[in-house]
Amino acid sequence: MLTVVALGGNALMRPGERGTAAEQRANLRTTCEALRPLLDGDVVVTHGNGPQVGNELVRQERAADEVPPLPLYLAVAQTQAEIGALIESELAAVAGRAVVCVLTHVRVDEEDPAFGHPTKPVGPFYGEEQARTLESERGWAVAHEAGRGWRRVVASPKPLEIVELEAVRTLVATGSIAVACGGGGIPVSSRNGRLSGLDAVIDKDRASAVLAIALGAARLVILTDVDAVSRDWDTPAQEELRELDTASAEALLPDLAAGSMGPKLEAALAFARATGRDALITSAASLAEALAGRAGTRITS
Repeated sequence: MLTVVALGGNALMRPGERGTAAEQRANLRTTCEALRPLLDGDVVVTHGNGPQVGNELVRQERAADEVPPLPLYLAVAQTQAEIGALIESELAAVAGRAVVCVLTHVRVDEEDPAFGHPTKPVGPFYGEEQARTLESERGWAVAHEAGRGWRRVVASPKPLEIVELEAVRTLVATGSIAVACGGGGIPVSSRNGRLSGLDAVIDKDRASAVLAIALGAARLVILTDVDAVSRDWDTPAQEELRELDTASAEALLPDLAAGSMGPKLEAALAFARATGRDALITSAASLAEALAGRAGTRITS
């Protein structure tokens, strides 16, 4: 049974951390241990890169007088390799088999309206005053995340096709664990038979659903920093939802944050509809309980 498991940003960085290599590796060690219940079967791992790609952009801006800054799509490629190397080293020790990172391009539409309406959070959190200053001085778009602060947001077009799909399929067939679609994949369009990078960050959960559907995965597991999808989030009426059919999930979508839980439920819904199989949203800490039906949110067809 093939599982595609999407790791959220908290798999590498926790609130209050600076994101050093040592911090990220320690956090990944805990996350990889939590993945043990999935490792008896075939596995493809995807992951986010919001904090890391944001940090990379800050580095490039501050060093621009000495070295030429790179476009955003190459910053995505850099963080794919960075995070993939860390996952390889930690997950292979737990799984006892080869873990291989595939530098993954994902085709998007150059005319996607998302390029004119940035929504994808990247980089660290700021207070409102500092965020507004950066917005003015650097031309950033910024947005507020409830209970967490302000972050830079960039374009997040819809993923259409996984370019390295057959390479991932081949790796899985050998018994290896493939790490793919890091940070949602490197956004590209096809021009004159060549791939051309586009400056955006694709939502990794949406890309994970596209990958899982194309691979014929038996299930999609989306790991985040909360145990389940909730109705009336961050209010006294907040209620965790254990199971949602596709109609209920679609009805809930407008009430969820566009840069946070919304894309996760949207991806789970897309997978359930396309395959007739279940998707699961939960935290790494609650994964074992969620697989047993005692935690998390299961989206069913």
